[in-house]
Amino acid sequence: MPLVGTGAVVTPAARAGHGVGAFNVVQLEHAEAVVAGAAEAGSPVVLQISENAVRYHGALAPLAAAVLAIAEAAPVPVAVHLDHATDAGLVAQAVELGFSSVMFDASALDYADNVRATARVVARCHAAGVWVEAELGEVGGKDGVHAPGARTSPDEALAFVTATGVDALAVAVGTSHTMLTRDAVLDFALIRALRAAVPVPLVLHGSSGVADAHLTRAVDHGMTKINIATHLNHVFTTAVRQALAENPALVDTRRYLAPGRTAMGREVARLLAVLNAPVVRPADAPVR
Repeated sequence: MPLVGTGAVVTPAARAGHGVGAFNVVQLEHAEAVVAGAAEAGSPVVLQISENAVRYHGALAPLAAAVLAIAEAAPVPVAVHLDHATDAGLVAQAVELGFSSVMFDASALDYADNVRATARVVARCHAAGVWVEAELGEVGGKDGVHAPGARTSPDEALAFVTATGVDALAVAVGTSHTMLTRDAVLDFALIRALRAAVPVPLVLHGSSGVADAHLTRAVDHGMTKINIATHLNHVFTTAVRQALAENPALVDTRRYLAPGRTAMGREVARLLAVLNAPVVRPADAPVR
């Protein structure tokens, strides 16, 4: 199935009240796991490469080439997205490589500077047909930059979307990045108010810290694109640790990475059901 645009997945899901899983990729097995889980669920997904992942690999192009190829070969619609980019140069590179969307994060700036920087990126990306997500009301836990406990004002969110022309908005409603426990307390009334005020899809960052029932409720109240990374890394790593513990002599990386990939794929399929993700074809493709 051809690579699809993020907007082509997220916008109709927002209108229909569905959630879209957006899952981060650090290595090839992550992308394979996400697509396998999406195939099992019969749902579209977004594969995300973050600026931190690019820093880890030293360059965007090699990982992007692999992820784009996996997306192109998927049996369900898959979009490829640049996540949490603070560098406009990296955004430009992602656009040139064929990403369908980018998340430009100028939330560390004050409001006026965030608007100016984001509007410039939006203008360049829209000229290339690329969908843009931005953030307002800093989400906690990101390298000490974002303020824990921050909340996004509905009025300010509307003004920001109007001024910048962004296609989706990540908002602060009680989550925090890199949480290993799933006990974040979401402000559901605020989510509903933001949904009523903002004319573009809402994005929930830091969703690894949110319990299943609250993820479902967040979608019901108006969140659409749900970003999950740390939770899936935990699932993957737990399976790898178990494989190595059961056979300490293992040296073939395929023998312990494969269980991690399988476990992560199964969790992706389960999470897509939790998010009430749209179903685009029969769920008849088992996870490897």
